[in-house]
Amino acid sequence: MVRKTLMVGLAGISMLAAVPAMAQGIGHSLFMRGSIVDTGSNGTVVCIGKADGAEVGQKLEVYRVVTHPGPPKGVAPTYHRQLVGHVTIDHIFDDHFAHVSVADGTPAKHDIVELRKN
Repeated sequence: MVRKTLMVGLAGISMLAAVPAMAQGIGHSLFMRGSIVDTGSNGTVVCIGKADGAEVGQKLEVYRVVTHPGPPKGVAPTYHRQLVGHVTIDHIFDDHFAHVSVADGTPAKHDIVELRKN
């Protein structure tokens, strides 16, 4: 009975993941939103866009996750966010992505950008 319920649940999740529009929304909402996705020759791109309330000229704080290893007896490591700089939104591509310029600090790919709504 439990196995049958588990199989039905997995099948439902698989069908949702198979729909491209739905998968893009889930990926943006759960995994990418608020991260620096590229720092290449075309500049820095963040996963924050119109859908998040972003506007050209907004200044975003950039954080890096720092890990503190736990003791050797199996206690989980602890984490904290360290402020590493600020970026300013130059151009919003669409609902999900924007081009930014580094205002200060050393933002890197996979750092977290935070849009503060007042």
